[in-house]
Amino acid sequence: MSRFKNEVAHLQSHIRTLRIGVAALLLLALVMGGGWWSTPRDLTIHVPPDLRSGSSRKWWEVPPASVYAFTFYVFQQLNRWPSNGEADYARNLHALSPYFTPACRAFLQADYDYRRSTGELRQRVRGIYEIPGRGYGDNPSARVQVVSDRDWVVRLDISADEYHGSEQVKRALVRYPIKVVRLDVDPTRNPFGLALDCYDGAPQRINVPTDEPPGNAGLNLQGVTP
Repeated sequence: MSRFKNEVAHLQSHIRTLRIGVAALLLLALVMGGGWWSTPRDLTIHVPPDLRSGSSRKWWEVPPASVYAFTFYVFQQLNRWPSNGEADYARNLHALSPYFTPACRAFLQADYDYRRSTGELRQRVRGIYEIPGRGYGDNPSARVQVVSDRDWVVRLDISADEYHGSEQVKRALVRYPIKVVRLDVDPTRNPFGLALDCYDGAPQRINVPTDEPPGNAGLNLQGVTP
C-alpha cells in the first residue's frame, strides 16, 4: 500500500513542478511582451544602396546617397504632370506638402499661381528624368554637398520635357541646386524625416557633350524655367 502512496506523492510533486514551470514561463512571456510593447514601433534606417561591401553607421545618420535619392524622387513626382499641368501641379503640391518646408511650400504655391495666370499650365504634360551619366554614382561629391548633419545641397542634372497635346514645346537641360534639411516632425506623413527647402540659387542651363546624349539631342532647347 505504501508503494502506491509513494507513487501518488511522486506524481503530485511532479505536477507541482510543472505548474511552477508554467507560471515561470508565463511570467517570462509577460516581461518580454512588456519589453516589446515599450520599444519604438517604427525605426527609419538609411542604408547605402551599394551593399557589395560592409557598412557600419549610427542609425540616425543620413548618408548622402539617401539624401540624393529622396530629393530626386520628390522633385520628379512634383514635376510629373500626366494630363493637365493646371490640375496635376496643384494635386502634386497638396500630396507632397509633407516633404517641403513651409517656406518652400509657399514658394511653390506662388510659382503655381504665376504659371497658371500666364497660361503655362493649361493642357501641359510634363516629365523630368536624370540625364544619363550625371547621376549620383557618377560623381557623388559633386551631386551632394554636406553642409552639416542636418543640411545638404543636392545638384540634380535634369532633362525636363513638356508637351502641349502631342507636340513637344520644351526640352530643357537644367542643373537644379536644391536645399535639403532634416525635418523629422511628422513620421506618419513623412517617414523619411527629410524635406526640400527649394533652391540654393537659380537653376542653370547646362550643355551635355555629344558623347553623352540625353536622347533626341537634336531638338531645340527652350528655357530653364523649373
